[in-house]
Amino acid sequence: MKISPSILTCDFSRLADEIKFVEQSGADMLHLDVMDGVFVPNLSFGPPVIKRLRGLTNMCFDVHLMMQYPDRLIGAFADAGADIINIHLECSSPVEKTIDHIIGLGKTPAITIKPATPAEAVFPYLDKVGMVLVMTVEPGFGGQAFMADMMPKVAAIRKEIDRRSLKVMLQVDGGINEDTAVTAAKAGADVAVVGSALFNSPNPKELVKKIQDITF
Repeated sequence: MKISPSILTCDFSRLADEIKFVEQSGADMLHLDVMDGVFVPNLSFGPPVIKRLRGLTNMCFDVHLMMQYPDRLIGAFADAGADIINIHLECSSPVEKTIDHIIGLGKTPAITIKPATPAEAVFPYLDKVGMVLVMTVEPGFGGQAFMADMMPKVAAIRKEIDRRSLKVMLQVDGGINEDTAVTAAKAGADVAVVGSALFNSPNPKELVKKIQDITF
């Protein structure tokens, strides 16, 4: 299982040090939560911050756009150094057109679904995206409890990916720790977004290794 630590719960007054911390933990990529205060009731950061972070590390930037109109800033996020650009299926932008825009910029497109959105909603886009993210909390805030009832959704998407022999990563985000990562992996997830569990861990390298070693 791959691990993508979210910096949403890190110490933003020491952001450069926190990026180094994630890099040294052995994580596979870095999850960057962009919130616009409209799609979700919270604000985080945008392309200028990501551009600054890009100069600090070569890690893959897994950029999760919790935005009502992500299509308006796709070019800016691509220019800032995003590698994976992830939009919500529930946003107000034209989803397929936005995915095509991401592909045209040489980036990997991904789509996210909120807890109320059914698994089948992502099926029409599986041939075009490199990753699907199933939220295991309501998006917008870190530190929430894992929603185990999202696992049938993860399993349904995994089944469809495998049925079509697609190389699409299946990510989970929200309340992920050493135990819930196992639950998600059993359902078919192969990428875990980890926030609080990593930044509060007494042994982050050990936690990362344990999650990476989960196989089913």
